Amino acid sequence: MSKVKRILIANRGEIAIRIAKAVNELGHDSIGLWTDNEPKAYHLEFCKEWVHLPGSNITETFLNIDEIIKLAIAHKVDAIHPGYGFLAENSDFVRSVEKAGMVFIGPNANAIDLMGDKAKSKKLARKAGVPTVPGSEGIVETIEEARKVSSEMGFPVLLKAVAGGGGKGMRVCFNEQELDKNFEAVKREGAASFGNPDLLIEKYILDPRHIEVQILADKNDIYHVYERECSIQRRHQKVVEESPSPFIGEDQELRERICKTAVDLAKAVNYDSAGTVEFIMDGDKSFYFLEMNTRIQVEHPITEEVTGIDLLVNMIKSAFGEPLDISSQNEISQKGHAIECRICAEDPISLLPAPGVINGFSYQLNQGVRFDHCIYPGVEVTPDFDPMIGKLITFGINRDVAIRKMKEALEHLKLVGLKNNIELQKVIVNEESFKKGEYSTKYIDLIKPQESLKEKSFTDEEFLTLVMSELISKVSL
Repeated sequence: MSKVKRILIANRGEIAIRIAKAVNELGHDSIGLWTDNEPKAYHLEFCKEWVHLPGSNITETFLNIDEIIKLAIAHKVDAIHPGYGFLAENSDFVRSVEKAGMVFIGPNANAIDLMGDKAKSKKLARKAGVPTVPGSEGIVETIEEARKVSSEMGFPVLLKAVAGGGGKGMRVCFNEQELDKNFEAVKREGAASFGNPDLLIEKYILDPRHIEVQILADKNDIYHVYERECSIQRRHQKVVEESPSPFIGEDQELRERICKTAVDLAKAVNYDSAGTVEFIMDGDKSFYFLEMNTRIQVEHPITEEVTGIDLLVNMIKSAFGEPLDISSQNEISQKGHAIECRICAEDPISLLPAPGVINGFSYQLNQGVRFDHCIYPGVEVTPDFDPMIGKLITFGINRDVAIRKMKEALEHLKLVGLKNNIELQKVIVNEESFKKGEYSTKYIDLIKPQESLKEKSFTDEEFLTLVMSELISKVSL
């Protein structure tokens, strides 16, 4: 066994819990951060040590490179894991960690630089022989140039902030009037959200599927851990994910081809950690490179369920130069089917964030059900952070079984005190086109599951009755 390492988790919520579990499993010391606006954070329960990160907003805390490095040095930290979001894809943070003599648990700074800029990554992808969506050769600086590029490729087009992500800095334009209207808006959004106003233009593909390939690498080898489908989205943000992709289905030649393409791109940037290469796939199953996320993904659990590979554990091992749990691509295979439903504090009809206090919750984990969450009675979900509070994951021997398990799991998941999307997820998993696997990124807009939804809520008294009845039934067994 390797020497015990002290690993600081520069994140919060469910991903901080997931990282802490992986760190503890490897016999290392997990160190969690708490802030002034979240002093009783649930992830601390899974960490061996707690450290105060002063500040009451994300700029002062989880985005504060200097303060995090200072704390890490003071507490004799060996490595820092960023999770996802915040500083996870910030190459300046990587260099600061390494300059301070610590290990960054993630990819090298150069890979983050290359893949973090959409214009650079698209150019590199073309050079590596990876198919890309038709579009501008690079940054489009003026509205005149935007009109010319859009006219040549034909509408609709997509304006994309080069440093964008999470659905921000993206506008679809169906004609020149919409292009004129949105051009400066995307530049402003890119500058405000990412500190970079530059944008590029791509051909907008109607009714695409969003397919992504999980990469796992160390300093010597790069593997793919097969694909996930993430086509059910709202505002370019994922709602339901599954693996394997129902759209690829039994087409093993296509599956191997898209996975090999992802590996080729990762090799082109000397990738050396866990990461995800994202593609959009047309109705004829042609696929095009979209972007690479140089971090662990929210939806990584479904890949873990169908392959048996712990991505977080191997990410940590890779960072320390230790052998991965696998030694060849042939050792990695898919078995069964997994689905993830993101549980969010949001209005299930408007799909907008709905902060509040969780007064109580209850769930039941049957065989093949996993719930990664950061929920406890009394926790306040604030506008400071992403509204996602949990991920419900089911695994079955096939897709029908995974769906059946998800239906049952959602029925037993109760949240009291704030609006949430559990009822919306129930509608989706019972809807015919989802059950058939026949859906695209237009699912929410076309099927409109939220319109058939009647909000269901529980009073505190009803919830207490529910919990007590479940407790009594368990005791009686």
